[in-house]
Amino acid sequence: MYIKLVGNHTVNHKSMPDSSDDELKNELLKLNQALYEKFEYEMRYMRPPKGEFSERTLKLTSELGFKTVMWSFAYVDWNEDSQPSNEDALKKVTSNFHNGEIMLLHATSKTNSEIMGQIIDEARAQGYIFQNINEFH
Repeated sequence: MYIKLVGNHTVNHKSMPDSSDDELKNELLKLNQALYEKFEYEMRYMRPPKGEFSERTLKLTSELGFKTVMWSFAYVDWNEDSQPSNEDALKKVTSNFHNGEIMLLHATSKTNSEIMGQIIDEARAQGYIFQNINEFH
């Protein structure tokens, strides 16, 4: 079975607390509209760029129909010019596995793409399962 789940992360990756209500609405709704026009898919989840949010931005995103989802594990993998070795990255990721984990890995990371199969295999070997966020309890 194929499950599609795409979350909103804004158009320009700006700090949400530094954005006005109108700017934030534009950042979220413009991306949502583009995805809907191309794939007829409406995003229900969003992750604040840089993990930056405030009570105001959480309220506004909720009013726009998005549920904010944060990560419980991340590491410095986004800098394409400073990628960790495959061994170091694999150790970092797998030593931090925990129940209910929402792992933030950046697709731009060459290292992540090279070790993704090993990450999945190790998680399964340790007894973890992968679930769609809609199934999370």
